[in-house]
Amino acid sequence: MLRIVFMGTPEFAVPTLETLLTWSGCEVVAVITAPDKPAGRGRQLAESAVKQAAAAHGLPVLQPTNLKAPEFQQELRGYAADLQVVVAFRMLPEAVWNMPRLGSINIHASLLPQYRGAAPINWALIQGEKQTGVTSFFLQHEIDTGNLIFQDVVPIADDDDFGALYEKLKAAGARLALRTVQAIAAGTAPSIPQTTGQELKSAPKIQKETGRLDAAQPAAALVNLVRGLSPIPTAFTQLPDGRTLKIFKAKALDETKPAAPGTWATDGRTYLRLHTGQGQLDLLDVQLEGKKRMPVVEFLRGFNAAVLNAPTV
Repeated sequence: MLRIVFMGTPEFAVPTLETLLTWSGCEVVAVITAPDKPAGRGRQLAESAVKQAAAAHGLPVLQPTNLKAPEFQQELRGYAADLQVVVAFRMLPEAVWNMPRLGSINIHASLLPQYRGAAPINWALIQGEKQTGVTSFFLQHEIDTGNLIFQDVVPIADDDDFGALYEKLKAAGARLALRTVQAIAAGTAPSIPQTTGQELKSAPKIQKETGRLDAAQPAAALVNLVRGLSPIPTAFTQLPDGRTLKIFKAKALDETKPAAPGTWATDGRTYLRLHTGQGQLDLLDVQLEGKKRMPVVEFLRGFNAAVLNAPTV
């Protein structure tokens, strides 16, 4: 029976852990996850989603603050894992990923080598991709560059946002992880070097400014930005009065009455649109700072459209 140490932190990793627990050919002997962190208004310590799942199954949990610490590595070595499975965890030092006799594998939410980095789901949407997927690969020195094992393609629907695609890839990743572990156990897993001759798109960590709308861009590109950041961390713009407006859903419209990018159009009742470099961005679901999220029709009922410096019709 294959002895596995599982490493992961967010909810994205939970289905993979639980799927591995269903296979009789392996035993998850320990789970490594992030330390508890303050959260919420009370700043009370919150456990990661993976820790909660591990506790529900009675699994030993390690929460190292320093993966290079000798005491942690000694404890990890004591579990005598044949393989480590990593999903949405931090970068591992070589002494850790190279510890098991079969190495360590990672499940990444893109079709590597495309979208290496911390936010592959977001960037696939922002770039307007029509498909993405999940990849299993062996960990090596450079992040997301190890030899490929398997890949599964996941289509991106026109109405998918980050939240919807996250759910699809979370489930696909769990299925792929089990298939990969079973192949490794059987000795049939491929190990294919990643190609580097093509133009690669990266997936760096999302920063706050990533979500700021640039009205000089085409409306279609801004729709993709909104999709890629909804429901979190959310695309946003500043209204003329300085308040921040978050945008959860929008669509692109052809320009019927051209105006300078960054200016607004509204009837004060049913629509709120931003003129862009090409077309209009029709806002459908928004949240004004200090207020709750709501459809734009509801938002306009309590909003003084005069602050937009836009004529109402």
